[in-house]
Amino acid sequence: MDALSEILRSARLTGGVFLHAEFSEPWCVSSALKASDCSHYLGPADQMVLFHYVLEGCLTVIDAEKNAHIFLPGQAVILPRNDPHLLKGQQPATTVPALDVTDRNGPEELMVIRHGGGGEKTRIVCGFLGGRGLQHDPLLNALPPVFRYNGLECRSGSLVKTTLKYAATEMSDGQLGSEATLARISELLFVEAVRDYISNSKSGGLLDALKDRAVSRAIGLIHRYPGRRWVVETLAQECAVSRTVLTERFNHLLGCSPREFVQNTCMQLAARGLAEQQLNIADAAERAGYASEAAFSRAFKRHFGVSPSEWRKENT
Repeated sequence: MDALSEILRSARLTGGVFLHAEFSEPWCVSSALKASDCSHYLGPADQMVLFHYVLEGCLTVIDAEKNAHIFLPGQAVILPRNDPHLLKGQQPATTVPALDVTDRNGPEELMVIRHGGGGEKTRIVCGFLGGRGLQHDPLLNALPPVFRYNGLECRSGSLVKTTLKYAATEMSDGQLGSEATLARISELLFVEAVRDYISNSKSGGLLDALKDRAVSRAIGLIHRYPGRRWVVETLAQECAVSRTVLTERFNHLLGCSPREFVQNTCMQLAARGLAEQQLNIADAAERAGYASEAAFSRAFKRHFGVSPSEWRKENT
């Protein structure tokens, strides 16, 4: 079982591509897009993960901490919390807001940027994964504010490159293309980027836990079957380790017991269901593995500080 895919599936992220940019030296734009700026593509989402994929030239990204990151064709920058940032070329240039140089004929049209001084070109495609309540997502919170997708080294690189080049051509010609295909490519790019980052990182917490075979399998099972009312013994059997070993690994990698992790995960999934799917409290309780609506409501208030009904009202 792929725990990473299960976590992302339960986050209910929706992907897509919304902008093709053609820059020429010298150039520099500031990006501070909000979910509301891309409401047509995001649907009901109120937060988004942003990415910029380089098709041609060289892209420099200046993050919120003023660090510079350089990206070449076949690479992408991923911003899991959509922090403000600058996109620029190699020469000094005056910074302009990206939305000020964006062309869009109507709310349903894909956006296009053609900006710069006429020198050497850089072409990028911008896309997103959107969702609701992503500020509470443990995976997105565990990732750094900026990281890299290197399609030159990933098995999916050729497919992503071909599809996004096609998308750029369609956008330049004023065509919407296949939104479903672009959504899947955006999701594939993000999954591959996260998988590559996890395999090469030593950042601790959830990211390291996903590299542990037993803990990763347990996490995947909890996300796939949150209403199963997991106990440590059953999880340990499913992961082919003893109860003691599984508990020790959870405590070492995640700083909590398997029972606490189950409770936290099920509460997060129930909260997401209340906000996104307008579940009634009984259905949310069942999703979280509670037989009693009253017991669920008490546990929910302890966890989030508000009742399930108040949460749904505040986050809808």
